[in-house]
Amino acid sequence: MAINSDRIILETVDVVKQYQQYDTVVTAVNRAKIEVREGSFVSIIGPSGSGKSTFLHICAGLDRPNAGSVVIRGHDITKMKPDQLARFRGEQLGMIFQSHNLLPQFTALENILIPTMLSRKEEISYAEHLSKLVDALGLRDRLNHLPSELSGGQQQRVAIARALINLPQIVFADEPTGNLDRANADEVMELLLRLREEIGMTLVMVTHDETLAAQADVRYKMFDGELSPIMA
Repeated sequence: MAINSDRIILETVDVVKQYQQYDTVVTAVNRAKIEVREGSFVSIIGPSGSGKSTFLHICAGLDRPNAGSVVIRGHDITKMKPDQLARFRGEQLGMIFQSHNLLPQFTALENILIPTMLSRKEEISYAEHLSKLVDALGLRDRLNHLPSELSGGQQQRVAIARALINLPQIVFADEPTGNLDRANADEVMELLLRLREEIGMTLVMVTHDETLAAQADVRYKMFDGELSPIMA
């Protein structure tokens, strides 16, 4: 898929997120700015509690900032109404969580297809796309299994397939290998990067793992809510 590496697909301006903790206001994200080019892989690294997951969730439309803007493909998602945002997220964005967030009563296949029940794109041949995904992720013989019958690495592959089933423009990954051992973490990351090339998607990933973060085209570090680029 052709991508335009000169086009800004995601831009945030002075994003602020604060929480009230007893009688103290905690600033989790402090005037964060980022520019993400289409087709790039961007990593955000930082210690626990630095605000990186909060910032990622705001970029993905899962949380609202107190101030600032998040613009994706020219649309400021911070100004969208809930139903409009839900539709936009379903069509344009994918999300991979550390804890998989699979529905335990549904099979792997049913979990993968959940986004298509909420938002379907007429231009996608879902049967063909699903077949390619499950083969690439090694899930062909696990589709009728419940999450409890899958290993941690297999569950994360199901979560990746679910995030990619609607061919999103951007995939946000929040510590996608955090619960995996090194071998599985490397395998999942390799799969993500290969699928990124094949699909032509943009990947924004939060991680503690400096080895994984170093593979990104552009790297940022977050500390005490402040985001800064890491120079090569």
